Amino acid sequence: QVQLVESGGGLVQPGGSLRLSCAASGSIFSIYTMGWYRQAPGAQRELVATVTWGGPTNIADSVKGRFTISRNNAKTAVELQMNSLKPEDTAVYYCRALGDGGGDYWGQGTQVTVSS
Repeated sequence: QVQLVESGGGLVQPGGSLRLSCAASGSIFSIYTMGWYRQAPGAQRELVATVTWGGPTNIADSVKGRFTISRNNAKTAVELQMNSLKPEDTAVYYCRALGDGGGDYWGQGTQVTVSS
């Protein structure tokens, strides 16, 4: 089992920045991909960015050039730097980890609100 805890959400004005962090614990040796998803009210959960150890980084077109995902080699943390935030970025942001043997883990989510 893998446990994920997100932090760093909050209220920010349009054009501002936030940095989200996700800390992983438990069977971290099994993790091969971590990333961020988001869900706005009334919308489906969507991919924001993922990183695979020894593999590609994927970033949604809607945030490309504004958001950056980073991770540590120990597979214990992944971060999302969000710049030039827009009101449409308002959502609950979830951390997700994929592990060997079909492991699929989610954090509890952190609210990001972009509003003046």
